[in-house]
Amino acid sequence: MLENDALLTEEEVKLRDEVKEFVATVDPELLRRMDRNEVDYPFEFVRSAAQRGLLGLRFPKEYGGRGMSWTAEGVAIEEIGVLGYGIGCAYSMISIVGEALYRFGSEWQKEKFLKPLIRGERIAAEGLTEPRGGSDFFGTTTRAEKKGRVWVLNGQKRFIAGGKVADFFLLYARTDPNAPSHKALTAFLVERDMGVKVEEIYNLLGLRGMGTARIVLKDVEVPEEYVVGEVNDAREVFNRMMIPERLTSAAGAIGLARAALEIAIKYSDKRKAFGRKIREFQGVNFMVAEAVTKLDAARALVYTAARAVDLYDAGVNDPRRIGGDPRKLVSEAKYYATEVSWEVVNIAMQILGGIGYTQVYPVERMLRDARLGLIWTGSNEIMKVLVQHETYKLMGLPSRERDYEKDAMDWYKEWEKVYE
Repeated sequence: MLENDALLTEEEVKLRDEVKEFVATVDPELLRRMDRNEVDYPFEFVRSAAQRGLLGLRFPKEYGGRGMSWTAEGVAIEEIGVLGYGIGCAYSMISIVGEALYRFGSEWQKEKFLKPLIRGERIAAEGLTEPRGGSDFFGTTTRAEKKGRVWVLNGQKRFIAGGKVADFFLLYARTDPNAPSHKALTAFLVERDMGVKVEEIYNLLGLRGMGTARIVLKDVEVPEEYVVGEVNDAREVFNRMMIPERLTSAAGAIGLARAALEIAIKYSDKRKAFGRKIREFQGVNFMVAEAVTKLDAARALVYTAARAVDLYDAGVNDPRRIGGDPRKLVSEAKYYATEVSWEVVNIAMQILGGIGYTQVYPVERMLRDARLGLIWTGSNEIMKVLVQHETYKLMGLPSRERDYEKDAMDWYKEWEKVYE
C-alpha cells in the first residue's frame, strides 16, 4: 500500500507485483516458527523462491538469474523485507555471496557454487565477524597457511547467519602475516564437510530461525582452487560484497518498516478513544505523516544508490554522475534506511499503544528485527565514516561551482580568514 513505483521502470513494476504475489503465499506459521526458534533455516522459503526464478535476479541467465538491475533487486528485497529480517537475510545471501563468486570466482567455482546457490539447492553463509570484533574487518585474525596445494585455516567466526546449516562458507583469512592488513587477506570458499565446527548457536533478540552461529576452523584444509580472487587481495572481494550486503540491508529495512506502519495506520482507523478514531488526533496523524515521508525519502535514496551502481557497472565513472565511488551512496542508503526503519517501527508501536507491545500484532517482532539494522553489515557509525571520507575526496576534485565565499559582504578580507 505504501510502496512507490514512481522511480521504477515498467519491468521493475512488474517484478514488484510478481514478488508481492509470492510473498502473499508464504505461510505465516513459518514466520512464527522462526521466531520461536523452532527451525534452523527457512529452507522451504528459499526453495519456493528458486522455483519461481526469484533468486539471484541480478546475475546473468547462464548462471540461473534474470540479468536484471540493482534497482530491480532492491524492489524485490523491499517486498521480501515485509516478512522480517530472517527471511530477508536468507534471500539476500544469494546476492551477497553470489556477487563474490560472479565477480571474482573461476568458472569452476561458478558451476560448483553459484549455479546451485541460485537454484536453491545449496545454502551459503559468509564469515566476516570474529569474536575480537566486527567493524574492524581488516583486523581479521583467522589465519591461512599454504602447505603444498592446500591452505590450512585456523580461526573463528561468529554471528554467522546460517552458520548452523550452510553447505559452504565464504570466509576471509590472513595469508601474509607481515603485510599491511589491506594487503594480507584472502577470500576462501570452505565447505562444511572440510571440518567446519559449530561451537555456539546464538539466542538473538531478532533475526531468529536462521541458525546464527559461531564456527571454528581448526587445521581445516582447503584446496587452492577454493581461493576466490587473488591471494592477499581480499580487499577487492570484500569491497564489492559490501555493495549487495548494504543495499539489501537498506531495501529490506524499508519493507519491514512499511509493513509495521501499515498495521498501525489500519489500527488507527479502527481504534477509538474519547469517542473518536485515534487517527483524528493530531498526535497520531502527524506521526503517520512523518513516518510516510521518511520512508519515501529512504526508498528514493536506496533506488538512487542502486542506479549509481548500475551506471558504475555499465562503465560510467564520472563522479559527478554517480556521486563518486558508488559505495558512498550505498553507505548513505544503508545508514539512512535502517535509521528510518527503526524510527518508523517505533512510531508504529507507539500508535498501537499497549497492544503493540504484545504478540497480538507482529510489530514487537518487527521492532526486535529492526534494531539489528543499525548494527549489521557495518554499523551505521562505520557508514558515516565512509560517507565523510568519500565526501572530502569529492570536494578535492576540480569544481565547476561558483565561488560561494564571494557572496559574503566582506569576502575580500583574506587576512580575517585564519585557519591555524
